[in-house]
Amino acid sequence: MKAEAFNSPIFEKRSTYIVQEIASLAEAIDLLDEWPQDRRDRAHETALRTCHDAYHGDKPVGAARNALYDFAKQVGILEDATSAMQWIAACKAGTAKV
Repeated sequence: MKAEAFNSPIFEKRSTYIVQEIASLAEAIDLLDEWPQDRRDRAHETALRTCHDAYHGDKPVGAARNALYDFAKQVGILEDATSAMQWIAACKAGTAKV
């Protein structure tokens, strides 16, 4: 098993004020495993299978990242990376407004 890092993270919206960075296969699998049963569909199944395959070395990590990106976009939880990084930087600097 491999816990490979993505070449660039994916940011997903957990709620209005919470954005989570997904930067590895293990984090992607955790997100997909925690996804509510009643909201799982073919896109979820494909992303989860692709992430497991990559984790076990059967597919490239990039394919898993792309599958997760497509899933997040389809279900409406994908956060723009630039916006997320600006928000994170503001929080670290103590200038973020809530």
